[in-house]
Amino acid sequence: MPLAYKTATVSDIDSIISLQEQIWEPTYRAILDQEQINYMFQAIYSREALLEQMVKQQHAFILAYSDEKLIGFASYSKNSSAEDRFKLHKIYVLPSEQGKGSGRLLLEEVMRRCVAAGGTRLYLNVNRYNKARQFYERLGFEVVREEDIPIGPYWMNDFVLEKALTTH
Repeated sequence: MPLAYKTATVSDIDSIISLQEQIWEPTYRAILDQEQINYMFQAIYSREALLEQMVKQQHAFILAYSDEKLIGFASYSKNSSAEDRFKLHKIYVLPSEQGKGSGRLLLEEVMRRCVAAGGTRLYLNVNRYNKARQFYERLGFEVVREEDIPIGPYWMNDFVLEKALTTH
């Protein structure tokens, strides 16, 4: 079944938080300790953090629906130093939807929107121990470098993956 998409607004922040409360901990419990999971969730998914991402940082959020049920979301933005490069900041689907193609469809929607906005490349960060790396690689992303990013008292140890976007 195809997904339906909606561009999120600040009025959807509570829905994004509710969705992440079901996704965040199961996604990261195998690779991060509980204290870091809690800290990062608060730093990235508090109402204030999401409002800043949407309004000040100009991240576009897409909500994905299956049978009118919110099952996932993604966010992305233009790279400030290269107008044709976009960054995928977030993409998550409910654990019950993983492995069904919903993540691929949502990522394809992000790529379509980036191309429509003049994008030629899409890049993202993924934790070095996150099995999602294989998901991205199956969809044509390649590791271009490693990056260690401080977040409060913790570090995000990531791969940066990138993909050329096509118009067809």
